[in-house]
Amino acid sequence: MTAITMNDALERAGAGAYQRRLMGIFGLVWAADAMQVLAVGFTAASIAATFGLTVPQALQTGTAFFFGMLLGAAGFGRLADRYGRRRVLIVTVACDALFGVLSIFSPDFTILLVLRFLTGAAVGGTLPVDYAMMAEFLPAKNRGRWLVFLEGFWAVGTLIVALAAWGASLAGVADAWRYIFAVTAFPAVLGLGLRFLVPESPLYLLRTGRSEEAKAVVNRMLVTNGRAPLDAGTGLFQPEVSKGQGIFSPALRQRSIMILAIWFLVSVSYYGVFTWMPAKLAGDGFGFVRGYGFLVLVALAQIPGYALAAYGVEKWGRKPTLIGFCLLSALGCLLFTLASGGAMIAASLLIMSFALLGT
Repeated sequence: MTAITMNDALERAGAGAYQRRLMGIFGLVWAADAMQVLAVGFTAASIAATFGLTVPQALQTGTAFFFGMLLGAAGFGRLADRYGRRRVLIVTVACDALFGVLSIFSPDFTILLVLRFLTGAAVGGTLPVDYAMMAEFLPAKNRGRWLVFLEGFWAVGTLIVALAAWGASLAGVADAWRYIFAVTAFPAVLGLGLRFLVPESPLYLLRTGRSEEAKAVVNRMLVTNGRAPLDAGTGLFQPEVSKGQGIFSPALRQRSIMILAIWFLVSVSYYGVFTWMPAKLAGDGFGFVRGYGFLVLVALAQIPGYALAAYGVEKWGRKPTLIGFCLLSALGCLLFTLASGGAMIAASLLIMSFALLGT
């Protein structure tokens, strides 16, 4: 009996129809998570009006949501390694849908805070596991570009929630935050059903001793992509990774710390601006830069940013692309702090939207 590594099997399968189907399913939930995150800013003014709060008080929903994300990412990530990616993803998407729907009917602000915390925990669990699972169905040579494509669904979610908020504003919808939460919950409800069509990660199956199940998943992938399945005499194996080969091993420690620092700083910049900005623009704004219409333009600016990042990671490499987008993001942030007029504020916000997500 011959044996090949899982990486070799994925290279043989390539990236084709099977991965495109998975991208549609994972991308839908990725967009749903973006909508839940960005809803923090888009609902603040309406929540404040409903419950007699100031906008800063209403933005406590963001504090609760992001604290939930922190705990959810840490907890569900470990559970996915222990109990499987598929099982955890189904649970987190179900919780996302359930608590997202319940948020619509919150009778008071305290209950809303609790529900947004629980929704945040579900989203925090979905995002890293979703990303890891998509990566485990991709060959190494295609992984960078395809994962940027997955990230691109964040822009789709941002655009949808911006359009929903704009539509609610134009229609004069009472308690618009309930309408926005309904829009953000719908993709999660739809994604829950589609999750059952996704098999368990073959890499997880192989690492937990379920080699025949892993081979069956790989063969479905091969056949769907128009390749010959593995014959009966071919098995799969994955080299063991010792604790000394982890991301904080001597060989990788410096690189891992740098990447974590970059991720942290980019997150501070992105969430610091884009959870506060919708409430600001919905109110007095910055001169002519105000209203949800401009926010739609800001959301649209993310799409070419993702497209350029997807091209760059394969054409120029990961490091040069990351450096370029970080520098452009820094330029946008600097221009925003120095801006004295509406035109410069508008330009800086568009630059930040284009560049921050590309990192």
